[in-house]
Amino acid sequence: MNRPDMHEPPAKDRLPVAALLALAMTGFVCIMTETLPAGLLPQLGAGLSVSPSLAGQTVTVYALGSLLAAIPLTLATRTWRRRHVLLLTIAGFLVFNSATAWSSSYVLTLAARFLAGASAGLAWSLLAGYARRMVAAPLQGRALAVAMVGTPIALSLGTPLGTWLGILLGWRLSFAAMSLLTLVLIGWVLAKVPDYPGQSGMQPVPLRSVLTTPGVRPVLVVVVTWMLAHNLLYTYIAPFVAMAGLGQSVDAVLLVFGVAALSGIWVTGRIVDRHPRAAVLASLAAFALVSLTFGLAGRSPAVVYAGVGVWGLTFGGAATLLQTALADAAGEGADVALSMNVVTWNGAIAGGGLLGGVLLDHLGAGAFPWAMLVWLTAGFAVAFRAHPYGFPRGHRAAAIQVPGYPLETAVDVEH
Repeated sequence: MNRPDMHEPPAKDRLPVAALLALAMTGFVCIMTETLPAGLLPQLGAGLSVSPSLAGQTVTVYALGSLLAAIPLTLATRTWRRRHVLLLTIAGFLVFNSATAWSSSYVLTLAARFLAGASAGLAWSLLAGYARRMVAAPLQGRALAVAMVGTPIALSLGTPLGTWLGILLGWRLSFAAMSLLTLVLIGWVLAKVPDYPGQSGMQPVPLRSVLTTPGVRPVLVVVVTWMLAHNLLYTYIAPFVAMAGLGQSVDAVLLVFGVAALSGIWVTGRIVDRHPRAAVLASLAAFALVSLTFGLAGRSPAVVYAGVGVWGLTFGGAATLLQTALADAAGEGADVALSMNVVTWNGAIAGGGLLGGVLLDHLGAGAFPWAMLVWLTAGFAVAFRAHPYGFPRGHRAAAIQVPGYPLETAVDVEH
């Protein structure tokens, strides 16, 4: 049994909102840094004297940095104190966004974007475990929901605002603004976020051992299927909604999605600790029903708007639900498992874009809902069969004490 470090703040019975919002702001910075070039490709290309398609590779190399760096950086820093690692990732955004803002070299910009992606990979593998550690086990799901709220805010509000600022005042100013935001965030973390020890003095959990822990692989499979379906549609939302005559209203469609996603993360925060399995199954089933409806009546604007709203509602809590399930299943190997989640998630982003491109070229956007339905049905089947380890029934505080669950998680329940 692992004894809490004598300097480690005890788990609390109330949510440390200020500290959790600092983690949410870190996630906001991750998403903003990733998506900002997408809305500014012509300006970025002109500033670096390259074509918009080459400018688009700044998004690709960012995702590649996250994908390649998440696991090795997580393993390399697992013995470090947690706040030191968090500050390292934020400092990475400060340095590499500043380099992007000042760079006039395309190669240097790509390098800065790759390293910013590496910072994001480490951040995403850290945030969920950090949020869970701040509270007692019965509140871990709600804590994670607060810590993840930066993602839908960035997607629905931050990226459009950054794009508007970049078009109005220049793309370099948008990246410089991100650097200023990270300076504020560093002060916020130092003032409000508690520090915790790493795994110094503990036997490191091998990567293969984490992957073979009961429940870990089923959750990762659900991550793949769910995020493939999501990214297939999200990446190619413009050609899909154009079939319903909404080609000039993509911004309005995405606004509906973003507002619904914010609602989804609020709902998830209310139910994730009490009914985690039911929330996952209901989300997958609802998204599958939307896919079926899109396949049958996707040329109706009213159907598209309603479906996008339900889709956003199911997606808003996806990160919270899946990371909670994965960390619960992995126990002491949670940080490593969550780094696997970063790799899996980014792989699904790339896979969704690739699959969507093939379908669009050969079958048209009308094929998207049917492909999504296949992936979501598979994900639902895996989640449904993953009891008791991957997606256990009942309240998390009771479910994670079933025989075979990692000891660290059971100890957390006793706080």
